[in-house]
Amino acid sequence: MTAQEYRDPIVLSDLSAEYPPHGPSAGCVALRGISLRVRPDEVLGILGESGSGKSTLARIISGRAGLDGGAAPRITGGDATVMGYAMRRLHTRDRRRLTFHVGYLQQDAGTRLDRTATVAQLVASPIYERDKHFDAREAGMRVASMLDSVQLSLGVLEKYPYELSSGQRQRVAIAQALVLGPSVLIADEPTAGIDVTVRDSVVDLLAQLHGEHDFAAVIVSHDARVLRNATATVAVLKSGSLVGYGTMEAVFTAPTHPYVAQLAEALRLSE
Repeated sequence: MTAQEYRDPIVLSDLSAEYPPHGPSAGCVALRGISLRVRPDEVLGILGESGSGKSTLARIISGRAGLDGGAAPRITGGDATVMGYAMRRLHTRDRRRLTFHVGYLQQDAGTRLDRTATVAQLVASPIYERDKHFDAREAGMRVASMLDSVQLSLGVLEKYPYELSSGQRQRVAIAQALVLGPSVLIADEPTAGIDVTVRDSVVDLLAQLHGEHDFAAVIVSHDARVLRNATATVAVLKSGSLVGYGTMEAVFTAPTHPYVAQLAEALRLSE
């Protein structure tokens, strides 16, 4: 199947997904009838506690489910359409094409960087995954440009991840996710595992990059305060179900679910 002409880069239509039984682990339902859409240039926040299904959703729409080392969720109902590709029956060749257009900042991305590779090699790696014969000089220029975009000096080019701070490693991971100029960025818990003192700067950086580059974004977090500063629209998940969806103001001013009401109160107290 090839991508069809599309208007919105991400459309979920009554999407349900589960993790099949694996060895001693029982199967479980992860998503239950989720419907939403992300428009071009929109930033959507996905909010939920651990086990809500938010990371499963991120993996599905990134096209990396089953490719990132974790158990692969299976779509059991509805579908997710990303860049015109229907994810439920996505062929391997189409999946590869899709991932070149969808940047994916997986959870704990900064700590997952290959410790044996330099920053220059890490940021350039998606370029050579797409075209192993890509011109080295042009690749170097792209890497340098991305480092500038994420506010890292060229002095880190030959450094290794273990020589960088947690905030710097996360910036390298962001540069790696955006170096191909994707149409969509999926960022799963982008502030997790980062020093508290630099968390706000990472959120500010994502907002700045979105303003400078032409992409839609989905930012996943368990922290409503992070999304309040990064997005205008939010989808709230609870036990795999969508319990709130709309603008941040509308969702938290007039919550329609007890869990959303709890989040709204926590946000109010944090102000």
